[in-house]
Amino acid sequence: ALPICYSCPGALGSCPIGALQSVIASRDHSISFYALGFLMAVGALGGRVVCGFLCPFGLVQDLLYKIPLPKRWKLHRLPGDKLLSGFRYVILLVFVILLPLLAVNMIGQGDPWFCKYICPAGTLEGGIPLVLLNKGLRSSIGFLFRWKMTLLVATLFLSLFIFRPFCKYICPLGAFYSFFNKISFLRLTHEKSKCTLCGKCGAVCPMQIKMPRSINSMECIRCGKCLDACENKSLSLFKLSLDLNKSRG
Repeated sequence: ALPICYSCPGALGSCPIGALQSVIASRDHSISFYALGFLMAVGALGGRVVCGFLCPFGLVQDLLYKIPLPKRWKLHRLPGDKLLSGFRYVILLVFVILLPLLAVNMIGQGDPWFCKYICPAGTLEGGIPLVLLNKGLRSSIGFLFRWKMTLLVATLFLSLFIFRPFCKYICPLGAFYSFFNKISFLRLTHEKSKCTLCGKCGAVCPMQIKMPRSINSMECIRCGKCLDACENKSLSLFKLSLDLNKSRG
């Protein structure tokens, strides 16, 4: 499992970013069409729906953010939010693609840079259990593990005050899926004739998207809170079903 991800043994079968990096970093420097095809298929189906409903690290962040704290301590976003939100695309390009491809050793082998040096999800879900269950590993803990633990603790601490900081500013998988948000099969639709511009959909959006103006934004994680808040049902999912109903009418 280590060639796939330096923290999480489950990455061998469940982490497409780890699989993609592993193949890019190999001496052949090829592309994992299995991993890339899987990513594109999921993105085409639901955009960032994985972020909203399937990501275990997203759930951890959600639970931490729900811990009651003084309201003034809860931040909607960090200073420089727009600039920081672009950082995950830099991570996708540099740490997932370019560095594994270009920063190689004497035999032409690269490292899965994101998994090895950044990913706090792998540290929490794989690295910590591995260390706890393997006495031999505990005796060999070094700087790399301490560095990744620092990133994990910082991310979890920020999650107390900011909604999903990892998803907003770091996650390359969310960055990849965000490109599909406007074209995926599962996407939001807005019927202007029913909308009263009450602003309730935007008020409940945990990602602070200006709804309904920025519908299907690259920040949208398909959580569905805007759908529940819309009293006039002007927002809905499954554009295909709406178009079929209109054609029948």
